[in-house]
Amino acid sequence: MVSDFKDRILDAAAHGHKLRIQGGNTKQFYGDTHADTQVLDTRAWTGVVSYEPSELVVTVKSGTPLAELQNMLAEQGQSLAYEPPHFGSGATVGGMVAAGLAGPARANVGGVRDHVLGVQLLNGLGESLTFGGQVMKNVAGYDVSRFMAGSLGTLGLITELSLKVLPVAPAEATLMCALSQHDALALLHRWGGQALPLNASAWVHDSTATPAQDLLFVRLRGAVAAVESACPRMIADVQALGGTASRMDQHTAAADWQAGREQTLAFFKAPSPELCLWRLSLPQTAPVLNLPYAPYIEWHGALRWLWAPASAHQTLRNAAQAAGGHATLFRVSAQMNSATPPVFHPLPLAQQRIQQALQQQFDPMGVFNTGRAGCQ
Repeated sequence: MVSDFKDRILDAAAHGHKLRIQGGNTKQFYGDTHADTQVLDTRAWTGVVSYEPSELVVTVKSGTPLAELQNMLAEQGQSLAYEPPHFGSGATVGGMVAAGLAGPARANVGGVRDHVLGVQLLNGLGESLTFGGQVMKNVAGYDVSRFMAGSLGTLGLITELSLKVLPVAPAEATLMCALSQHDALALLHRWGGQALPLNASAWVHDSTATPAQDLLFVRLRGAVAAVESACPRMIADVQALGGTASRMDQHTAAADWQAGREQTLAFFKAPSPELCLWRLSLPQTAPVLNLPYAPYIEWHGALRWLWAPASAHQTLRNAAQAAGGHATLFRVSAQMNSATPPVFHPLPLAQQRIQQALQQQFDPMGVFNTGRAGCQ
C-alpha cells in the first residue's frame, strides 16, 4: 500500500498534478483547497502496529478509523486525553493529526501536537521519512514530528503515527453555574491559579431557556478525593459572586460535552445562512471582547466561537490580535461566494518565511500545494 502511495506521488510530481490527502473526509470544510486537486485516499491503510498499555504509547497506521482506536484504548481504561473531534463517523487517525483540532480538555492536557511522539511520512518526492519515536525524550534539535499536527496535508502523507495515551481519570464531575461572561472569565482565571482538578469549561448565553440564561459549565477530572473536595468549594465561589451552581447528572453532562466537541449543540447551528463560524484563539486571561456577536467560550477563556458574516473578518482579526491571539474562518456560510477572506489569520513575515521554507524542503515539486496552509 505504501508503494502505491509513493507511485501516486511520483506520478503527480512528474505531471504537475496536485494531491489532496483524504481519510474519512469529515473535515474537508476546514481550510482552503483548490478544485482541481486529485484525492489520495488513506482509508485502506489501517491497523494498529503496536500497543503496550503499560507504556502509554500506541503506534497506528494513518488510515485507521479514529473511533476504532478510541474504542481499543477505552477497553484498557485509556484515552486520547485531548478529545479530538470526529465531525463524522469516518474520521481517521491521520486526519486527526493533520487537522490538529482538540476538544474541551485541550486547556489542561495539551493539544494534538503535545501527544505526537513519532511519525512516518512520504514527502513530495515519494521519500519515506521517519521522525521521533515511541518514547517521550527522543528528539535532538527540531521536533519535526509535531510539525505534522495542524499541517493539513501540506507537508506530506502521514503513513504511521506514535501517540501518547493517558489513563481515564478515576473521578469526574460537571458543575453548571449561572454567571455572566465577565464573572465566569474572572472566576476561571482565579480557579486556574488554585490546586483544583480543572479539566474543561464552556460558557454560553443560552437563548433557548425561558428566560434566557448565561451559563458556565466546568468539568473536573482526577482523584476521587480531589474532585469531591473541589465541588463544594467551587459552588461557594459562584454563590459569593451572586450566581447559582449545581452538580449535573453525569450521563447528561457527558452527552453535553460530546455535543460541544462535535459541534452539535444548538449554538453551532447557523442562526442565518449568511453567517460564518469563526474560531478565535486567545490567551486564557483575555477579557470580554467588544464585539456584537454572542460567543461560545471554551478552554477557560482561550477559545471563543462566534457567528459573524465574512465581511467582519478584519474587525474580528483586529480584535483577536489586540487581545494577543488570532481568528480563523472555521466554517463558511451557505451563501458564501468565491470572494471569501483568507481562512487563517495572516502570519507575521518571519513565520511566513519559515512555513514556506518547510514546505519547500518537504515538497519541492508542490505536489501537496493544494491551497491550504498549516494552522497557527
